[in-house]
Amino acid sequence: MTRDPGGGANLSALRGHNAALVLNLLRTAGEEGISRLELAERTGLTPQAVSKITARLRAEGLAAEAGRRASTGGKPRTVLRLVPTAGYAVGAHLDRDGLTVALTDLTGTVVALRRRPLALTAGPPPVLAALEEEIRALLAEADLPLPRAAGPEPGVGAPGPGVGAPGPGVGAPEPGGVPGPGGVPGPGGVPELGGVPGPGGALGPGGVPEPGGVPGPAGAPVPAGVPGPAGAPRARVLGSAGSPGVGVLGVGVAMPGPLDRRGGVPGRVTGAAVWDGYPVRDVLGARLGLPVTLDKDTNAAALGLAVRPGAPRSFAYVHLGTGLGAGLVVGGAPLRGERTGAGELGHQTVQLDGPPCACGARGCLEVLCLAAVARGDLPEAARILGTGAANLVRLLDIDRVLLGGRVVRSAPGVFADGVAAVLAALRLPTPVEVPAVPHALPVGAAHLVLAPVFGLAPSQSAG
Repeated sequence: MTRDPGGGANLSALRGHNAALVLNLLRTAGEEGISRLELAERTGLTPQAVSKITARLRAEGLAAEAGRRASTGGKPRTVLRLVPTAGYAVGAHLDRDGLTVALTDLTGTVVALRRRPLALTAGPPPVLAALEEEIRALLAEADLPLPRAAGPEPGVGAPGPGVGAPGPGVGAPEPGGVPGPGGVPGPGGVPELGGVPGPGGALGPGGVPEPGGVPGPAGAPVPAGVPGPAGAPRARVLGSAGSPGVGVLGVGVAMPGPLDRRGGVPGRVTGAAVWDGYPVRDVLGARLGLPVTLDKDTNAAALGLAVRPGAPRSFAYVHLGTGLGAGLVVGGAPLRGERTGAGELGHQTVQLDGPPCACGARGCLEVLCLAAVARGDLPEAARILGTGAANLVRLLDIDRVLLGGRVVRSAPGVFADGVAAVLAALRLPTPVEVPAVPHALPVGAAHLVLAPVFGLAPSQSAG
């Protein structure tokens, strides 16, 4: 419990904690809803306290009646449900060769999505300018209130080389004249797998088909009436059935590590050291007029997976895409480490005299695994990935290994079976699966904003 300097309880913080408990139970109850009596029983709060909290949540448009439920005695109970559209979060994934931004409702359900190829090596000013543009376009498409921009930071105006332009091999535009990002080279200039259009003819970053066939907006003009990065935004009243709602809560940004989550500052990103020390959180927050949270991409994905109903209490999310990393959840909470350094699986040395890695070491799991991918030897890549997963299982005694990333999604059976075979050979019975969670990284980034609202998944460290 939070206490004030005089030794008494901080009632404001306590009320916030209690409201988060109630909100989370409303979230997990779904459309069926939950009664006030059940809320009191499950939270340990008094019925009077629950009534006050739910009355406030209804007044704010966050909760609504979901009908009545038969009672074993007395009058039928009124049940309440969360109103998912009462609030929204933006999740952004900055990958090495593209960005994806998703708008989610309070449950983390995607309501709008945009993609754009870019080069992370172009540096913070042009990349953040492109990210701001996509976020503003995303909110405008959803007809949500747009905060007034604070104006561009010095040097953050127009996209630099490689930002907003199709990669090599991209010739045919998507429907509407928007180039898709197929053919964007992966690490070391090696083209990513794929190149086959997904449903709707759209390609995800690197030419890998993405679910839903959402076209990539690179090079597309901003729709008429939508303000540019420094324009005056329009506004609209949010909510359900005339209730005001809470609007856009903030933006979660997921990007490759290492980084300082507390300070909102990246470190020396492998292959893109130009980001080292740049105040991403503060710059983007000032430009958007919204709260911004920054975390490693794998941590964000692991958080999104951890808050699902029925999620395992301890697991490793192992991601293989343009790089290799892991997000760790232990005891239901993300394990980030004091410096957000936990889960740097890709830079685990597994071959002392192996090939040099861009991080400065030799024989890293990432360089070996990506080399196998570049050769087209996915079974070998899966075997190498299984070696890293086995090390995590032995070190942390986790309940499950979850696999993700564009390379894994291109051949989920190959990777699930290959990693499981390595674990079985070492007599490690930990289950391995590729969860069917579309857009795990941007949705996980949105949960960086949403999770605190529901009091979910506090970190295992102060970071």
